[in-house]
Amino acid sequence: MSEKSMFTTLCYIEQDDKYLMMHRIKKKQDENKDKWIGVGGHFEPGESPEECLLREVYEETGLTLTSYRFRGLVTFCLGDEMTEYMALFTADGFTGTCKEGDACEEGELVWVEKSSIESLNLWEGDKIFFRLLEEEIPFFSLKLVYHHDGSLQDAILNGVRMER
Repeated sequence: MSEKSMFTTLCYIEQDDKYLMMHRIKKKQDENKDKWIGVGGHFEPGESPEECLLREVYEETGLTLTSYRFRGLVTFCLGDEMTEYMALFTADGFTGTCKEGDACEEGELVWVEKSSIESLNLWEGDKIFFRLLEEEIPFFSLKLVYHHDGSLQDAILNGVRMER
């Protein structure tokens, strides 16, 4: 069995001032357990970020994206032990019907008002990139360094440490 790629995609699909969010409640062994995140996943061998995005969104939601933007590169670090690079996308066009109920193996898919996102159980760093997306910051590089307890230790935007 091959190791999972250290490269992932994440997408926030937009419709009617809402984002499609996944409540990760189904897997027992899940670093995102009980968190609310977008949809996406690990690259397969030979995939570009866009190919991974399209495949993962379809697998998890049943939707085929027709309009999307590559918004930023997020580097996640857990001490010196783990680094993951995530291509962050937003999408505002799709075809198909979104999976409902138990149809998604990863979690429960819910359309959430953008104004309610902050009240969800999110990773602390996710709140930072939601703010960058809402502010329409052009393509960005965000490095998020987490402690082992899951708390955010440091955030660096385009090479500059952010005040928090």
